[in-house]
Amino acid sequence: MAEKKEVKKAKATTKKEPTKKAAKVTEKKVAEKKVTEKKAPAKKAAQKEKVTKKTMQDYIDVINWKKWEAHHMNWLYIEVNAGDLLTECEAGVNNIQACCKAILDCMLEGDAFIVEPTVKTKIADSLTVRYYVDNLSPERNKY
Repeated sequence: MAEKKEVKKAKATTKKEPTKKAAKVTEKKVAEKKVTEKKAPAKKAAQKEKVTKKTMQDYIDVINWKKWEAHHMNWLYIEVNAGDLLTECEAGVNNIQACCKAILDCMLEGDAFIVEPTVKTKIADSLTVRYYVDNLSPERNKY
């Protein structure tokens, strides 16, 4: 009986080995197919993604934060350039209109244009404003 058990064990192991190899080969083929299938939709998804642009309020928040930071460092003024602010917040995104409108909206009484665009709407990368931060009182009038 001991001989029969050994024979059965030998037969069982020989039968299992080829099935395992065949299973591994098919798993590799399936894995390769999955990889190629995943790459194609990823490219399409990247092309379909739309860039969300910051709103005018987002830029106002950044400018006010800069003003308060300069005020607490006891600076007299800060100068903000539209092109630099746009690059700092959203590099590579063309959102100059919201950026310039926020810069103009944050101007208070006494603030001055350093570079004022010749365009009637004052929307350009070159727009530069000097904000005086020594007095950030809410009683100051808007520009």
